[in-house]
Amino acid sequence: MTDRDGEAPGLARLAGLIADETRAACLLALLDGRAWTAGELARHAGVAASTLSEHLGKLVAGGLLAEERQGRHRYVRLADERIAHLVEDLAAQVAPEAAARRPRTLRASSAGSAMARGRTCYDHLAGRLGITVTDALTGRGLLRQDTGFALTDAGLDWFGAAGIALRPTGRRPLARACLDWTERRPHLAGVAGAALCRHALDAGWCVRIGSERAVKVTPAGEGALSELLGIDPAALR
Repeated sequence: MTDRDGEAPGLARLAGLIADETRAACLLALLDGRAWTAGELARHAGVAASTLSEHLGKLVAGGLLAEERQGRHRYVRLADERIAHLVEDLAAQVAPEAAARRPRTLRASSAGSAMARGRTCYDHLAGRLGITVTDALTGRGLLRQDTGFALTDAGLDWFGAAGIALRPTGRRPLARACLDWTERRPHLAGVAGAALCRHALDAGWCVRIGSERAVKVTPAGEGALSELLGIDPAALR
């Protein structure tokens, strides 16, 4: 067996962890970057708490989720950014099939439209909002996409002038491309993407809507993004 073949058992175990609809639903829900209680995830996945607890145990043991306890509550979140990108990239592969199925209810249709318009992907902006911001950064020479994503010197200056602190941690890249599963194009992730998303939420440029990952741009956000990046407010609605 070659060294590469030696990775096969681990890959098979990882695939097995994800290859369950309940566990997949939990992983997708946790792409919002927040910690969820076991009860919240059970209701989201539509299963009993005891069933969900068994699934969470497998995901934690497999290194896909991290958990913490506060009193009687058990919280779980995605283990790290790498797991978030893995889940998002896999979701991108099945998005065309999912898009072909028409929503069964008006509520589902509205929720799907909101997610496509703007959402968080773990800790950065995605959907049309994420693509619009990424395109604006690129168009102004602040972000390069020719040989992978990279902030230019002007881009670093822009983040500083906008009051968005970039704090590199570990081996996480400053800028990274993440394939958007609804737009089928890459949006900005990495340290810069996370910092921009965090600032947008903290400054009130964006607010979360509904119980999933959808976000919408506020009037204040339209003004800020128009001033800082020249984005037409109509493109943010």
